[in-house]
Amino acid sequence: MQQQDGPPAAGSALEVLRVFTRLGLTSFGGPVAHVGYFRAELVERRGWLDEHTFAQLLALCQFLPGPASSQLGFAIGLVRAGWAGALAAFLAFTTPSVVALLVLAMLLPGEPGTLTSGALHGLKLVALCVVAQGVLGMSRQLCPDPPRATIAALTAAGVLLAGSAWAQIVAVVLGGVAGARWLGAIEPVRGTPLRLPHGAGLGRVLLVAFAVLLVGLPMLAATDGGATVAVVDAFYRAGALVFGGGHVVLPLLEEAVVAPGWVSADDFLAGYGAAQAVPGPMFTLAAFLGARLDGGAGGIGGALLATGAIFLPGFLLLAGALPLWSALASRPGAARAVAGVNAAVVGLLGAALYDPVWTSAVRGPVDVAIALAGLVALTAWRAPALAVVAWCLAASAVAAVL
Repeated sequence: MQQQDGPPAAGSALEVLRVFTRLGLTSFGGPVAHVGYFRAELVERRGWLDEHTFAQLLALCQFLPGPASSQLGFAIGLVRAGWAGALAAFLAFTTPSVVALLVLAMLLPGEPGTLTSGALHGLKLVALCVVAQGVLGMSRQLCPDPPRATIAALTAAGVLLAGSAWAQIVAVVLGGVAGARWLGAIEPVRGTPLRLPHGAGLGRVLLVAFAVLLVGLPMLAATDGGATVAVVDAFYRAGALVFGGGHVVLPLLEEAVVAPGWVSADDFLAGYGAAQAVPGPMFTLAAFLGARLDGGAGGIGGALLATGAIFLPGFLLLAGALPLWSALASRPGAARAVAGVNAAVVGLLGAALYDPVWTSAVRGPVDVAIALAGLVALTAWRAPALAVVAWCLAASAVAAVL
């Protein structure tokens, strides 16, 4: 895509709602795959934002704790159509998986029903196709020279060798440092400023609100604030303290709801398995857990309360940081650091393409053939994501039978 002379025209909240509903219904594969879906749909197909703006938003979401893909969708909605667009993006992208997990939690007294192994494996192959497409496309745009390609390669190698969620954070920070030192030729792009509905003043207020809730909720819960406050505190802390999003939130959630006996270990594992089989963010596991809470705190109310609490801190941080980030990113030194962070993000995507996506999806030559066909359909034929989902599910089911 060619560099635009200015920011794309603003859209409407209804437009954001329509497009993100489609993404919410078809975005399988977790946060790494979601980045690929967003880029293909919103940058390449619709031109809502250019590669530079998309990369800046992605870099900020990688820096902040919270659900990275949901934060990215929230930010794109905010830039596209203001606060109403941000809310529309969140609701549309999140609601399909929340509803599916809530229904499952409400209707099944024990473990959820069996999902066929072929269908589950097909979803893994969908993720492989989408992540591979994202790595190919973003590497061309964000790693066009030897220094940035080196940052991406070193990041991928370091993350794979370390095998830790904290290694991802360290890699992103080191990518920024390396970019600031090595990428002297990078200049800030001033032709595509972020269009935000608020300024730095409100941004600081939102950051203060995030901190007050993070400190104040545990204190309120400790003074016998009731079951509602305890639930909000547990899920808010899980959303506020996890870096990397996705599967990284699982240990925190398990500690929050299984250790105090709110949800059984069997229910927790059942919800985890179901959350992997639905589209949308992994954080919507909170809907299943909230619905299964003991002591009358569960049901629909518990699901909505848990879901809102786990997403809120990430959105407060993002909305608070965006005005400050926009001003910072226009400086030459910051632009070089952001370029290094973007290269490191490509390395993170490359590492995730291997582990867990490739390692969990590819069991033999048949899987490679199915995934290659899906990747060609996405990249060469520009097939819609839903068609690739249908292909991988059908082909994997047939392969399982044969």
